Amino acid sequence: MVVPEKHILSKSTFLYGCQCVKRLWLHKYKPEERDEMDETQAAVFQAGTDVGKLAERLFPGGVDARPSDTFSYQQSVVDTQRYIQEGKTIIYEAAFQFEGLLCAVDILVKQKNKWTAYEVKSTTSVKDYMYQDAAFQYYVISNSGLPLEDFHIVHLNNQYIRKGDLDVHALFIKVSVKEKILELQEMIAQKAIELKAVVANKKQMPLIEVGEHCDKPYACDFQGFCFADVSEEEPDYGKAQINKAAIQDFLKGLKYPLYFMDFETWSTAVPEQDGHWPYRQVCFQYSVQVQEKPNGPITESAYLAEGTHSSSLLFLENLLRDLDTKGSILVYNQTFENTRLKELASEYPQYEEQIEAVKNRVVDLMPIFRKHYRLPEMQGSYSIKYVLPALIPELSYDDLEIGNGGDASSAFYDLKNISDLEEIEKVRRNLLKYCGLDTWAMVKILEKLIIT
Repeated sequence: MVVPEKHILSKSTFLYGCQCVKRLWLHKYKPEERDEMDETQAAVFQAGTDVGKLAERLFPGGVDARPSDTFSYQQSVVDTQRYIQEGKTIIYEAAFQFEGLLCAVDILVKQKNKWTAYEVKSTTSVKDYMYQDAAFQYYVISNSGLPLEDFHIVHLNNQYIRKGDLDVHALFIKVSVKEKILELQEMIAQKAIELKAVVANKKQMPLIEVGEHCDKPYACDFQGFCFADVSEEEPDYGKAQINKAAIQDFLKGLKYPLYFMDFETWSTAVPEQDGHWPYRQVCFQYSVQVQEKPNGPITESAYLAEGTHSSSLLFLENLLRDLDTKGSILVYNQTFENTRLKELASEYPQYEEQIEAVKNRVVDLMPIFRKHYRLPEMQGSYSIKYVLPALIPELSYDDLEIGNGGDASSAFYDLKNISDLEEIEKVRRNLLKYCGLDTWAMVKILEKLIIT
């Protein structure tokens, strides 16, 4: 069987081109300009790989057509054809090529002499952009000579709660998308012609301005390169807008002692423990700053779990103790904390009444900066990461080893892979610093509101 020539477009590069032809061209001819991948992005990619492998257990006993490396997909095409001719009925990572287009489908299954493709996603539903993804695969597979009876997207079931051994048949949901992707076949054929022409023009980078497409459906990994071309002049975010009356009404509603509260969580696509579901946000850390009276001193209480094995009950019991029973609890984006509290109440019904009392005390700082307090320095955002430096320039997340929630989650989860005790303690100190700054930021922000 003849090994085909190297492909022009894979599924990934085809989708790059659909999002932005400049992204496709840069991927091909200036890969060194790609942004460095952070820990959060790496974790997302790894989750996708892990979920794909796990889904193979839905159809056990298959043969693996994966290439030995990323440069050997043409051999995978040959191997796939050989497996089909040999009568194999389940093939993992089955690869196909047609007119310079390459795809590999996660699972290919033959039942009653008809083939069905299964593409696995680490999401909890079928997203709109996935139809284009599947349509490309269907186009390549069917045109390469293998008729498909059906095409399914397999995604995680967020209603599945683990109890005992993992039940993969309950964990995954299969959704037929053949009807929708058939409607896209003509578009795929036309787009393939256009994108091949982009790739053929090695010397001419497409001139595409930055815009919403830079983040949809995925954040482009060449944003650093493209945004460097944007004028360095600060965009005009308008004048300061401060509604003092609304701020005073907000302040009048606060009851001392004040508690400034922030949670950190970790999650995995596949639930690892009983009571967990896909992407359950598991609370592993909190910081609580307390001010007993106006202008009074600030004290901090903090909790940091020993590891992912730690019971959420420890988190909850420590939190309830540190929050006491009276006073306003300030957070930044109460939807997050209140959702976690609701989940904990469901898990530990013996504390439901106390948790509900806590939720009733929660006051959200974020709406103030969404509606009533706008500064040009906030750059049009009401995220605390923008509000803090705008109001208190001497405070910043930039100097922290762990500077955002995604990195905090990854750092904590990865502690189980570190054996060096000094390194473990260093990471834990950095986690405490980060979560502590989140609550200290709220303390300082409230001080600014009080003197407004």
